[in-house]
Amino acid sequence: MSKPERTARSQYQMKVGEDFPETFNLGEDRFVKKFPMRYGENPGYPAAFYQEAGAAGPNMGHLEVLQEGTKGLSYINVGDMDLGQRLARKLVQVFKGRRVCVLIKHEMPSGVALGDDPVGTFEKAWKCDSLSNFGSVDVFSYRVTEPLARLLVESPRNIEVVYAPDYDSEALDVLAARKILRVVKMGAPLDAPSTDNGLEVKRVAGGLLVQKRFDSKIVSLESVDVVSTKKPSPDEVQAALFNWTVACFTRSNAVVIGTSDKTHGIGSGQRSRIDSAEDAIRLSRRGYGPEGCVLASDAFMPFPDVVELAAKHGITAIIYPLGSVKDQEVIDKANELGLAMIITRKPGELGSERCFLHR
Repeated sequence: MSKPERTARSQYQMKVGEDFPETFNLGEDRFVKKFPMRYGENPGYPAAFYQEAGAAGPNMGHLEVLQEGTKGLSYINVGDMDLGQRLARKLVQVFKGRRVCVLIKHEMPSGVALGDDPVGTFEKAWKCDSLSNFGSVDVFSYRVTEPLARLLVESPRNIEVVYAPDYDSEALDVLAARKILRVVKMGAPLDAPSTDNGLEVKRVAGGLLVQKRFDSKIVSLESVDVVSTKKPSPDEVQAALFNWTVACFTRSNAVVIGTSDKTHGIGSGQRSRIDSAEDAIRLSRRGYGPEGCVLASDAFMPFPDVVELAAKHGITAIIYPLGSVKDQEVIDKANELGLAMIITRKPGELGSERCFLHR
């Protein structure tokens, strides 16, 4: 390796000292510094993680670092762990009894799956998009076993962090062999109650944005309605609930396509909905493909173009909120093309739920 290459790489290894206060308050809530980070979002900028004093249960407040790795947890790692844990916890609530694996890259899901065994659930999630999953933070709703650990340490995957409620002792021995890997244990099982102040805070220059945390109410067949001539099958409804839940934790504009147990393609963070839909379909071609999928859109369809694109690629149903001046035109196009249109409100209600996320 040449000297310039060594110098360029070293900036990612260098720790940045921080002199942040040991505690700070937000209203009546106190936050206590738990540990410093190597650096913030970018090298050269200090960062630290603070624990909410009253937090309890399956959230970031009581994580336990079992293996720090050669670099330690980064600012981005912790953000990824938080998003993955929130998504996994919601899926555990909606799909009781199923194992959940969530793979996160840069605070966006890149592969999500439900399953019945530890290894198969992970493999299903990894194959959603193995290219995007390279270098991921991998979050599990279940105990990591030795056979699963052997897959997680395979160097071509380059997994950054493993985050789970528990680990077999043999699994920890296997994970220890990969020196760069960070291994973190959740503070409680994902089906336990989670307690914090329930507020989301975002820093802006000269101020703070504060809002109550969103929690989707779309959790069962009774949560949704159908506005198309074609009625969805039971499996399509389950796929709609699964992919809607993933969309709730995907950066807007978000379009997620998948079946009832796994994502196939995730389009996120685009300025237009059709671009997100095109990304979801394109990325699905790296793994399972779009055919036979259900599409979840985090907000209404301003035009029929997403419906036309979905039908062209073999997608059979869509879950989304109403709210566009062209709602009827969109529904008419779906009826013409034979798609089932599931909306995010209970029968008889007027307003639909949307699930924007900007983080």
